[in-house]
Amino acid sequence: MDGRMEGWMDGWMDGIHMKMAQVLWGYFLLWNFYISSTQTIYPGIKARATQRALDYGVQAGIEMIEQMAKERNIPDLKGSESLEFLKIDYVNYNFTNIKIHALSFPNTSLAFVPGVGIKALTNHGMANISTNWEVKSPLFQDTGGADLFLSGVYFTGLLILTRNDFGHPTLQLQDCYSQVSHAHVSFSGELSVLYNSFAEPMEKPILKNLNEMLCPIITGEVEALNANLSMLEVLTKMDNYTLLDFSLLNAPEITENNIDLDLKGVFYPLENLADPPFPSVPFVLPERSDSMLYIGISEYFFKSASFAYFTAGAFNVTLSTKEISSHLVQNSQGVGNVLSRIAEIYILSQPFMIRIMATAPPVINLLPGNFTLDIPASIVILTQPENSTVETIVSMDFVASTSVGLVILGQRLICSLSLNRFRLTLPKSSRSNIEVLRFENILSFIIHFGILPLANAKLQQGFPLPNPHKISFVNSDIEVLEHFLLISTDLRYETSLKQQPSFHGWEGLNLISGQWSGNSAP
Repeated sequence: MDGRMEGWMDGWMDGIHMKMAQVLWGYFLLWNFYISSTQTIYPGIKARATQRALDYGVQAGIEMIEQMAKERNIPDLKGSESLEFLKIDYVNYNFTNIKIHALSFPNTSLAFVPGVGIKALTNHGMANISTNWEVKSPLFQDTGGADLFLSGVYFTGLLILTRNDFGHPTLQLQDCYSQVSHAHVSFSGELSVLYNSFAEPMEKPILKNLNEMLCPIITGEVEALNANLSMLEVLTKMDNYTLLDFSLLNAPEITENNIDLDLKGVFYPLENLADPPFPSVPFVLPERSDSMLYIGISEYFFKSASFAYFTAGAFNVTLSTKEISSHLVQNSQGVGNVLSRIAEIYILSQPFMIRIMATAPPVINLLPGNFTLDIPASIVILTQPENSTVETIVSMDFVASTSVGLVILGQRLICSLSLNRFRLTLPKSSRSNIEVLRFENILSFIIHFGILPLANAKLQQGFPLPNPHKISFVNSDIEVLEHFLLISTDLRYETSLKQQPSFHGWEGLNLISGQWSGNSAP
C-alpha cells in the first residue's frame, strides 16, 4: 500500500511539474509576443518636404491643372428649362464641345498647418470657356456658339494627410469653400443679338450652380487621387531575390516648416516576409530648409538588404574560365598572365571554375564621409577532368573590404563597389606547397577586375527612391552621416510625360438652371 501511495505521489508530482512547465512555457511565449508587439519600429527611410517644395508644388500644380483642363474632354450638358418670363413652357438645350481655353490663378498658396494638414488658398482666379449650343422649343430652334468668362474665383480648403491600414498615404479634403464672383456670357450666331440681350439674367443661375458644384468637383478629384494612392505598390518586387517595403509606418507629421514621412524601408527575401533578426534604430534628419526634399536612408535599410540578399542566396556565384576571362579582358590587361599563373600553380590542362559564396551577410558601416561594405566569403576553385566528376582544387575563406560610391540617376540611388583590401585565410587544402600570399594577390586581382565589375553591373539597377509620380530629382546631393545617408534635392515636374487625368462631377453641372424650374421635354 505504501509503495502504491508513493508511486501515486510521484506520478502526481511529475504531473504538477509538467503542468507548471507548460504554464511557464506559455507565459514565456506570451511575454515574447508582448515584447515583439510592443517593440518600437523605427523607419528605414525618412522623407521631409519643406515649404520650398510646397511653393514649387503651387507652380507645378497650376501648370498641371491648366494642361489637364485644356486637354479634358468635358461631357455634353443636356437638359430642359421653362422660360416663364417669355411664356415658353420648355426649352431643350444641349451644350457640346465644351473647352476650357485659359485658366489663371495668380494668388495661390499652400501652407503647413502644424499637426493638422496643408491649407490651400487661391483667389482672383479667372477662366475662359467656349461651347457650342443647340436649343429647341415649341416656338423656335437654333444653334450657335457661346463664350463664358469667369472671374473672382476663390477657393480654400484643408488637405488632411493620413495612412490606411495597408500603409498607403491617404488624403481628405476638409473645410472646402469655393466661390465664383462674376460670370459673363457672350452668344454668337444669327440671333446672337437677341440672346445677348437677356444673357445677363442667365449669369446669376450659372454662378449659383457653379458655386454649388465646385467643392463636390474638387472633392471628387481628391477621392480619385486617393483611389490612385491606394493602388500604389508599397511592397515592391525588386528582382528574383527580394521585396522592398515602402509602406508608411504612421501618419505624416506636419510642423510649421515641413512634413515628415516615416517609411518602413526594409528588404525581405522573396520567400520570407519575416523582419530581419536585428532591430531598426532611430535617426534624426538635420534641420535644413535649403532644398525642397530631404531623404534619410538608414544603415538599417542597407543591412536589411544585405541580410535579405544573403538569405536568398544572391551572393553565391559560379564562374567558368570563359566568363572570368571575358570580364577580366574588359576590365584589365594581363589576363593571360594571371590565368597562366593559376594554371602553373596547379599544373592544370583543363578548364576550371571559381565558386564564390558569402559566408555571412556583408557588413554595412556608415560613418561621416565613409560608406564601407565588408564581404566575408569563401572561394572554391574547381575543375572537372574529362569523363570525371567535379574536383575541388582549393577552398579558402576571405574578407573583401570595399568602399561604396553613390550617385542618383533618375529616381534611383545607384551604388558601386571598389576594393580597398583583401584578406585571405589559410587554405583548406591538402596541397602543402600553396603560397598563400601569392594566391592572395591573384584572387585579389580576379575580384578587383572580374568579380566587382559583375557586382557593379547588377547594382546599376539601383534602389528606388520615394518620389511623386512624374517628379524628377534635380540639384541633388548625397552625404554620408552617422549611420544614415542624407539626400538633399530639388524637384522638377516632367510635363513631357503624358497622363490623362480624371475630372469628376462635370456631368452634373447644369449651367442654366436655378431660378428657372426644370421640366421634362414632352
